[in-house]
Amino acid sequence: MFVPPSAEAILAARKHLAAVDPALAAMEAVTPPFAWRVGMGGFPGLLKMVVQQQVSLASAAAIWARVEAGLPEMTPQVVMGHDEAYLLSLGLSRPKARYARALAEAHVTGACDFDALPDLSDDEAVAALTAITGIGRWTAEVYLMFTQGRLDMFPGGDVALQEAMRWADKAEVRPNEKQAYKRAELWRPYRGVAAHLLWACYGAVKRREIAPF
Repeated sequence: MFVPPSAEAILAARKHLAAVDPALAAMEAVTPPFAWRVGMGGFPGLLKMVVQQQVSLASAAAIWARVEAGLPEMTPQVVMGHDEAYLLSLGLSRPKARYARALAEAHVTGACDFDALPDLSDDEAVAALTAITGIGRWTAEVYLMFTQGRLDMFPGGDVALQEAMRWADKAEVRPNEKQAYKRAELWRPYRGVAAHLLWACYGAVKRREIAPF
């Protein structure tokens, strides 16, 4: 069973990050404590991420509630037992209905064993997930970070992270995905904690809990 990093482990990683990167140190000094984000794991958790992508929070919640009601036993085998028309009736778009079946098929055929993902390295796990139709790198990285507590996972394509990185570096424009990954190399082996720190700072600024950078 997944156990998220403790408050002590997160604090130690924060102090390490502040020591190796002065730009991040300024942000770390004013960002309140945070807990590791924990998401639903296994096949249902990944399906939920796919279902809720690219829609508003309210729409995502409403669609997911319909999916839960329509698939009370949410296993790959059950999803494979339903045709695309049934998945569409639950509120999924046609592409997402296809992605849901692709997820289920990947597990059933052994192309991607979700239960075995914790035993894979970060790169291996990302590669296994992104080989599935409908799963991009950001989805794979966020899923692995939130469901397995991988301390060095960093979703460089995340716009909020990129904006917080811009603040930290006092830059005029935020880094693109490639630049974000390169910038984050300094934060190994705690890039996942750096991501949480950046998200926490971004949220605190947006809620006006701390001053803008």
